[in-house]
Amino acid sequence: MMDNPEEDSLNLHEDEEIIEVIDLNDTEQTAEDLAEELEDVDFSEAGNAGNAGNADDDGWEAEDEMESEQDDSELTFSKHTGSVFCVSLDPVSNSLAVTGGEDDRAFVWSVSDGDVLFECTGHKDSVTCAAFSCDSKLVVSADMSGLIKVWKVENKEEIWSFEVGDLEWLEWHPCAPVLLAGAADGNVWMWKIPSGECKTFQGPSCQATSGKILPDGKRAIVGYEDGSLRLWDLKQGNAVYVIKGHDGHQGALTSIACNKEGTLALTGSVDGQAKLFNTSTGKVLCSWSNENSEAKDSMQEQDSNSVESVGFCNVLPLVAVAYLDGTLAIYDMNSQSLRHRCKHEVGVVHLQWEEASAVVYTCNLAGVVTLWDARSGVMMSEYRGHSAEILDFVLNRLVC
Repeated sequence: MMDNPEEDSLNLHEDEEIIEVIDLNDTEQTAEDLAEELEDVDFSEAGNAGNAGNADDDGWEAEDEMESEQDDSELTFSKHTGSVFCVSLDPVSNSLAVTGGEDDRAFVWSVSDGDVLFECTGHKDSVTCAAFSCDSKLVVSADMSGLIKVWKVENKEEIWSFEVGDLEWLEWHPCAPVLLAGAADGNVWMWKIPSGECKTFQGPSCQATSGKILPDGKRAIVGYEDGSLRLWDLKQGNAVYVIKGHDGHQGALTSIACNKEGTLALTGSVDGQAKLFNTSTGKVLCSWSNENSEAKDSMQEQDSNSVESVGFCNVLPLVAVAYLDGTLAIYDMNSQSLRHRCKHEVGVVHLQWEEASAVVYTCNLAGVVTLWDARSGVMMSEYRGHSAEILDFVLNRLVC
């Protein structure tokens, strides 16, 4: 048990093929009111459906079996036999997790005891995307080759599958059984589940490297390998605007976040820039870079200065930007200035804000989860247990 026991964090580990559950702190709400908005979308293609089996093995490993010198976790899930790339919690109860890994496998399992509810079988490449739908009734698993499978949690059965080109990212609609996915050929796909009715959004002839559906459920921001981004109208199927050139990034987009109202978006790129823009107009309001990075002229340092993750604080006008060189930068949106620079010894992989506070969490290449007070820039605590990189983590936002 840890000092802050009212919120859980699931951490994904690379070398030991484990997932740890750590106690943390917060609450969340789920969107419910926009499911009808996509009913009028003109879908023109259909996917295919299929069936799949399940697995009843648990993946439990006791804490004293861990090889790490320090283990702050409550339990360890060790069913995977390769690096674990993604994790998601069911949004309704936060009682189930789905994880996908290098072993071409995905599991749906209980957070309380590590028991496997079922395995998402049939993948032929590393499972890099796995997530629950907004109502927790469906779960999607997708691999790098582009094979996407949707499963009904209640009966543990596969209800739909489809195959695209190499997959870059995938996301559920915030309040409808609709999937959005970006592919290496630049296309973005949208499907109704389980009917498989399909719509595509054609981008430039390069990878659609990141994407985010806005809270209104009607628009999506997609970033591309060439540094451009497009705001898509999901109902009409057209790009409302394109940000590129001087206003755009000079390298592939790596991360996209929006504020809770959906009026502002923040993007990060391998070019070391984070850009804040108005989602209604497409106007870029501010651009930030990690100015304190040393030896910025060398190619190696430019690569290490890549932005890996971005996010908005819900309670203060602050944003956080995580860099591969180990910097977590806290910026003030009102003054457009740097407020704090929080240093890690190694690169930061992912960040996430608490829902109702100015606390931001990071995971890094040393296998550590760190909590930072964004108001002061002070590190609050660290949680250990992994012996290699943490590749993803998620916060349990329901009070235990």
